[in-house]
Amino acid sequence: MGLVVLALCIFALPSMWKGGSEEYPTAGRAIFLIMMGMYLTAVPFFIALWQTLKLLSYIDKKNAFSDLSVNALRNIKRCATTIAVLYLAGVPLLIPIAEADDAPGLMVIGFAIACTPIVVAVFAAVLQKLLQNAIEMKSENELTV
Repeated sequence: MGLVVLALCIFALPSMWKGGSEEYPTAGRAIFLIMMGMYLTAVPFFIALWQTLKLLSYIDKKNAFSDLSVNALRNIKRCATTIAVLYLAGVPLLIPIAEADDAPGLMVIGFAIACTPIVVAVFAAVLQKLLQNAIEMKSENELTV
């Protein structure tokens, strides 16, 4: 996944922006701002990807029930929330593009794309809470025995 996003950042995104349109100058500026927002979201994406790899290494080393795993899940949750906020902040930028292309469904697509990191953040928060509870139960059991 990381290689695909990196390839998009290097090859696909720059070719999509052609410096604006003389016919629709407002849409050209909006496209530029959207592209900058997509580059900004790549940073928390790669941080979350790194945290995911660390979490998988903890699981592989049989160290899944540790504070390190909880911290990794917390960081993944924060990164997903940051991506969702950036995407939601960029949805109003779709208005000039939708008006220029006469495509009102573009706003719905923007909100749908912004909902994906929200789902990831909620899933990471649930896993983080479950893992914290499991660690607490494990420490209570060790103290009892």
